[in-house]
Amino acid sequence: MDEPELLRRARQFDENALAEIYDAFSPAIYAYAMRLMGDVDLAEDCVAETFSRLLLALRNGGGPSENLRAYLYRVAHNWVTDYYRRRRPETSLDAELSAGSEGDPHITTVQALENQEVRRALSLLTPDQRQVIALKYLEELDNAEIARVLRKPIGAVKSLQHRALASLRRILSPVGSSEVAKFVENEEIQ
Repeated sequence: MDEPELLRRARQFDENALAEIYDAFSPAIYAYAMRLMGDVDLAEDCVAETFSRLLLALRNGGGPSENLRAYLYRVAHNWVTDYYRRRRPETSLDAELSAGSEGDPHITTVQALENQEVRRALSLLTPDQRQVIALKYLEELDNAEIARVLRKPIGAVKSLQHRALASLRRILSPVGSSEVAKFVENEEIQ
């Protein structure tokens, strides 16, 4: 995909270019929102709003001049942050169990509780810390890509990652036995 050419065509509202952008990036944006929010409907809303905001920005002569991926993650992150500012997410154990009803109910329950615990812990981080953790460990972006998404120097990304992991250690330490707490305890800043 030739991104500058694709963006040029998208600015002209070429339907094929817009469809190509959506097809290329919507699955990753959906997965990102789903990991942060744990709700199918909210993740779908985030994807819809992310691409709606892209179209609005393009119509108004704005939008990304380069690195479309970073731009879309930033827009999705802003939507998630706005959502959490407006209201605290409500997660239901029943919803978690019904989403993963296949397999051993005990394992499903433990996984659902750990997922809920991780979302709760992430919601207690600052928006930038939450985004660094999500992009680094869930989306597996490197520090340079995260720096472009956040529009911050790589050193600031490492600092945010360090503070976020320290906060997660404090938040998750009473749990001690969860796999998530063990991972956070052993994670090093790269």
